[in-house]
Amino acid sequence: MRDLVERDFVEGVVGGARAPSGGAKARRSVTLNQAESPLGWLRARGLVDARQFEAGERLRGDYEMAALPARITMAWSERVDGARGAGGGLDPTLAQIAAKRRFDAAIDAVGKGLRDVLWRVICAGEALPVAEKALGWPQRAGRLVLTLALDRLADFYGLR
Repeated sequence: MRDLVERDFVEGVVGGARAPSGGAKARRSVTLNQAESPLGWLRARGLVDARQFEAGERLRGDYEMAALPARITMAWSERVDGARGAGGGLDPTLAQIAAKRRFDAAIDAVGKGLRDVLWRVICAGEALPVAEKALGWPQRAGRLVLTLALDRLADFYGLR
């Protein structure tokens, strides 16, 4: 299933990202298939609402910006000649540290019993049945727990 949507792209973060203070950043538009992630799949079927989806996307954005997932390719962002890129803004290392702090604070705000399913589905990209099995939960219990976790996450982010 393809659920294509246009999003703004800024500083390596897709969708709703704000440019760091320090000047306007060049924006461009990218096409995303929202049905690619387990959260997108749930959203496309009306199993999570827009507020929950936005909270999950913010968490995933911080997770990826903090470079917490394993790298599998070369990082082409640094120049070999040592010259600074035209982007300016936050140093990539400082941006990673800030994203890691936001990620840790969000996960802590969700709570001990809910963070496991949140991390597995949002960050690791596991399907709900896989996460339920790994956590030893009964079938279809994961969606209920995930929606509770996403509601707490949305409260943490101040989403309405």
